[in-house]
Amino acid sequence: MTSLKRSLATDPHASNISSKVFVRSTKSGKVQKIVRELYLRQDIPCSSKLCSACLANVPADANGNETLFVLSEKPAGTKAFPTGHYLVPDTNALLNGMDLFEQSSGFYDVIILQTVLEELRNRSLPLYNRLLGLTKSEYKHYYVFFNDFRLETYVVREKNETINDRNDRAVRKAVSWYQEHLQQAVKSSGRSKNVPAVVMLSDDRANLQKANADRINACPLAEYVSGLDDADRLLDMINTSRQGHEARTNVSEQIYPEYITLSKMMTGIRAGTLHQGVFSVSPYNYLEGSVHVPAFEKSLLILGRESSNRAVSGDIVVVEVLPKPQWKTPSTKIVEEETLNKDENADVEEGEGEAVVTEQERRALQEQVKKTHGSNVEGRPQPTARIVGVIKRNWRQYVGHVDGSSSSMSQKNRRQQTVFLIPMDKRIPKIRLHTRQAEELLGKRVLVTIDSWDRDSRYPVGHFVRTLGEVESKGAETEALLLEYDVQYRPFAKGVLDCLPREGHDWKVPASLYDPGWRDRRDLRDLLICSIDPVGCQDIDDALHARPLPNGNFEVGVHIADVSHFVRPNNAMDAEASIRGTTVYLVDKRIDMLPTLLGTDLCSLKPYVERYAFSTIWELTPDADIVSSTFTKSVIRSREAFSYEQAQLRIDDPSQTDPLTQGMRALLSLSRKLHQKRMDAGALNLASPEVRVQSESETSDPIDVKTKELLATNSLVEEFMLLANISVARKIHTAFPQTALLRRHTAPPATNFEALATQLSVKRGLTLRTESSAALASSLDTCIDAREPFFNTLVRILATRCMMSAEYFCSGTHAYADFRHYGLASDIYTHFTSPIRRYADLVAHRQLAAAINYSPLDAGSLQSKSRLESVCKNINVRHRNAQLAGRASVEFYVGQALKGRVTEEEGFVMKVFENGCVVFVPRFGIEGLVRLREMRVDGGLEPEGEFDAEEYVLNVNLGGGKGRRIELFGKVRVRIRDEKDEGTGKRKVRVELVG
Repeated sequence: MTSLKRSLATDPHASNISSKVFVRSTKSGKVQKIVRELYLRQDIPCSSKLCSACLANVPADANGNETLFVLSEKPAGTKAFPTGHYLVPDTNALLNGMDLFEQSSGFYDVIILQTVLEELRNRSLPLYNRLLGLTKSEYKHYYVFFNDFRLETYVVREKNETINDRNDRAVRKAVSWYQEHLQQAVKSSGRSKNVPAVVMLSDDRANLQKANADRINACPLAEYVSGLDDADRLLDMINTSRQGHEARTNVSEQIYPEYITLSKMMTGIRAGTLHQGVFSVSPYNYLEGSVHVPAFEKSLLILGRESSNRAVSGDIVVVEVLPKPQWKTPSTKIVEEETLNKDENADVEEGEGEAVVTEQERRALQEQVKKTHGSNVEGRPQPTARIVGVIKRNWRQYVGHVDGSSSSMSQKNRRQQTVFLIPMDKRIPKIRLHTRQAEELLGKRVLVTIDSWDRDSRYPVGHFVRTLGEVESKGAETEALLLEYDVQYRPFAKGVLDCLPREGHDWKVPASLYDPGWRDRRDLRDLLICSIDPVGCQDIDDALHARPLPNGNFEVGVHIADVSHFVRPNNAMDAEASIRGTTVYLVDKRIDMLPTLLGTDLCSLKPYVERYAFSTIWELTPDADIVSSTFTKSVIRSREAFSYEQAQLRIDDPSQTDPLTQGMRALLSLSRKLHQKRMDAGALNLASPEVRVQSESETSDPIDVKTKELLATNSLVEEFMLLANISVARKIHTAFPQTALLRRHTAPPATNFEALATQLSVKRGLTLRTESSAALASSLDTCIDAREPFFNTLVRILATRCMMSAEYFCSGTHAYADFRHYGLASDIYTHFTSPIRRYADLVAHRQLAAAINYSPLDAGSLQSKSRLESVCKNINVRHRNAQLAGRASVEFYVGQALKGRVTEEEGFVMKVFENGCVVFVPRFGIEGLVRLREMRVDGGLEPEGEFDAEEYVLNVNLGGGKGRRIELFGKVRVRIRDEKDEGTGKRKVRVELVG
């Protein structure tokens, strides 16, 4: 596009000029007339390999290369178009059927008109980006034709003509021109060739009628798909929600309230009578949600279907606080959709309709919310709200399985029927699907998309995308969780792989010190450097060394893989890495951020080979005080790659006295002092469940679960990585105070700890202080139970869940006081030490290289605050999703490892409800819901429970004079077995109380 515009002024073909006149009023009231000239030309190619005329006239690109034509000389044919055809979709066809165009089984040789591309960008940015991806595909043959720049296809908007009608006319004119142009091209060639049909696809009835009147090949999307092979599967992929909506317009019963207009939402938000926030659904009660808004300390409760008003977890919504008489206590029950009575309005009480509230009452209501949030709220009614509008949908592709009870197995004639898909994510409601292949979908993992959710529909409506495989198969379940957490797992494109060194695995550090690769690098190959990582680690990011200095101090170095040498700014590999954001680690595989050649070979600091590195070197006193810091590009040769266990054994072995081992012992000694300094400064020592799944060596099937054992060498590596990250953060912020990429961890509000503090006080008489990280760290140390050593770890796990998430940010967007990393008790922090697996670290490397004058900073990205903010936003999401995907993988494989086994373990009660409890099992690092109905004796009735919310106790009457007392933090004996969750279709661990 840019080169096209650049050549217009001197191009002899650009002799036609169209002028557009716009009139606008300025702030001062003056009227301005704006004239924009559009240069129309006749050399924009059709890109069909049938056309020699376009090939002869088209100019070369900026590098002098001939333009490659995209559209096939012999495109595929169908029954309706046996001589072959090109497709020209209008915007409606792409909005309704983007999933179809991405199929490998069809939809090749597609002409994307400039008019359609721009309209799609305005209508749906995600679909626009997906379409751009298709235009870059080498095998799909998608060509963007700039019809608004070509003289014969340019259309002027007529008087009183809508923009939509003008665009539809532009599409029809382009299709007509293409057909005539190709006929002329074939005729001029003098050779006997079939002329492909040019077919417009549209779901716009008026556009189709006008096309047929003009004798243009045109048909609706569904009609075209019906003539293709595998039509049943492809037809299911069309978004039919619009047609369904038109058919339901006469339905009088409206289940949900109507959304207010956007202008009313904005007015209410500005006035403080309405509030905007992200809707979140409780993992224990799908009918209870919350929205955190800036005006209040705590989240507002959203109770019931009507109040949630068609919002899906993650949507950005606008809420209205309900009058105080309608405030309620948060639910103390476990409520799962599949266990509810079929009467789905049971949760809505009578008399909870819309209330008329005056402006004065609204203001008083705001004060009541703040007053209630400011006091201890345990067991008291809380401010509730209802959703009155949705600002932005968080709809995405969802994975689930078809509810067999919703499918009519008697239908054998492939007629369309309606079924329900139950998503894997229990926070998402059932999705209504129209399908012709219900029987084939049963027992499969299915990918769907939500299309609409109208007021008269209990559930959202979606369409089928594809099947992933059999439920519980490793392949299907792994792909399912990758899709659920939006992990980019497709193979790297050719354009990315073309950025790799041509030598491949034969690449080596240049032997000559005069080679450009050695420019300004320090030769550190003589240092006794080693790496310490988990067993089997292949992408080795970091290595260390330590040696004594003559003055009694130590030289300590952290050496990080120099990924920035291989991944250049703004090329295809850099763009792909920025999108992926991070490497994702699953139990059975790794989804790399960078191609394997770099991640596990050329960048990896493997032992016994020379590698490029970026080194941070300190002089430290024996007390681990920093005397000086140096940053340099380097070449290193690691002496050994240890696992944590191997390094620990070597350090502990008194017979090992070689210099490498002595250096490791010095590192361990210094790391302990660094750790103590952090603890003294108020750093937190938190905890999270950490388990390792053991697999059978040949089949990779999971066979056992072990709790991860943390050794002193784990802390050794951690402390020096933290020190390097802090040191680099200071350096890049000094050099680039407005655009340094940093990482912060904000202090959680005191209200986050209220529930835990109250629980500790009631159950153990302990005090949890939260005024600072140091106070919290100190009080966590006192939360001990002499009879149960694990109690302190349990409290730290619960405290971790009260924290805010750490995030990447651009330094120019926050004041220095807001840079602080609460958990580490550091005033500034970044990520520098893992550039193979994190894009943030790669950016930090580039900024550090510029800070030490090794290389200039990329002007197009790293000097732009807005560009960095965009990068930070993406990698924050990717980092979070990678963590969730990793945990979901462990959960799945723990279930598989326990398949067919029954074992008894110790557990601890983490949460108590009036109809059950949540038990944490340290042995497997899992939490399990134990419901009252699962405590029935010998298949009898569900036992009754008496719940004391203030004491966090559930007394269960088992009948026959027997009973059970379940209380928070209590130690219990549980039986662990596997079962298939009928709701999600996933195999999970079932926890049962013993005795």
